[in-house]
Amino acid sequence: MELEPVLSTSGRLLDHLPELARRAIRPAVWAYVEAGAGGRLTVSEAEAAWRSVRFRTRVLRGGGDADLRTTLLGTEVSTPIAIAPTAMQRAVHPTGERGMAEGAGPDALHVVSSNCGTRFDDLRAPGPWWLQAYLPPDRELFRPVVEDAVTAGARAIVLTVDTPHPGTKRGVDEEDWSSVDLSWWRVNYPRADVGDWKTDLDLDDIGWLREAAGVPVVVKGVLRGDDAARCLDAGADAIFVSNHGGRQLDRAASTASALREVAAAVGDRTEVYVDGGIRSGADVLAALALGARGVLVGRPALWALGVDGGRGVGRLLAELTEELRECLELAGCACPDDAPDLL
Repeated sequence: MELEPVLSTSGRLLDHLPELARRAIRPAVWAYVEAGAGGRLTVSEAEAAWRSVRFRTRVLRGGGDADLRTTLLGTEVSTPIAIAPTAMQRAVHPTGERGMAEGAGPDALHVVSSNCGTRFDDLRAPGPWWLQAYLPPDRELFRPVVEDAVTAGARAIVLTVDTPHPGTKRGVDEEDWSSVDLSWWRVNYPRADVGDWKTDLDLDDIGWLREAAGVPVVVKGVLRGDDAARCLDAGADAIFVSNHGGRQLDRAASTASALREVAAAVGDRTEVYVDGGIRSGADVLAALALGARGVLVGRPALWALGVDGGRGVGRLLAELTEELRECLELAGCACPDDAPDLL
């Protein structure tokens, strides 16, 4: 689907992406992408939680044009906005993870799901990427997956810790999947029968994964300050505040409400990242102000991929980045590191 006719009459891509994506993506896949746990209360609260943040702007600081460059785990990127890990990308668009990597471009971070349908050595990512990890019941079966990812260029592993099993999502299994080819599912696993999820994850798994990977480990799915501190003590290199897009426990706290506590608990020990309900540059500024160093988008990136492949993802990131630039300048910030001064 061409984006230009829409953009020429509307101005803002994100205002139209959900409807455009709903029309472009097959119904069963769309239901999967949009699904939330239980009654979808956590999903419904995510966007409003960011909109409730208010800024105490600064003036007369001579900031000029904002510089959005930052570093994430030591890698320089041109924007703090990154792509969150999501599955089903090849069902959303034929280019799948390669299209998502193309859209992220050479200077934005892209996190790849371990359930992806593209081989790591065929990803052809022009920029930095990390691998998201679900450990199987026998974690040793994941060792070759993480080794292959690191060999192919993954610079960190993002261990998802909020999924002992998938939360119940009403209505998803009622859709007709007969037209959706899923033969590529978990294409990077050496065998198909590794099982689903390790239900008894504990702090020891952080150290094991770091040893297996030989690169930094980011723990994703943290909503509490005490849990963040425990993860760091166990060897985690960074913390990722996430409630899995509201797809696990319904009534879990919004990431906007959890971020400040986690950032305070971590202090200057490491970096904190966040996702969940980010829909504008102002939302990104709110996340930076609350203590995030990197801000990731999930569903919007899938919408953009479904509508126009890698080009759609690139347009989405460019739009959010330019909105963030304006927000920083209007708030009196010269760079993302100035944002925590706004609250």
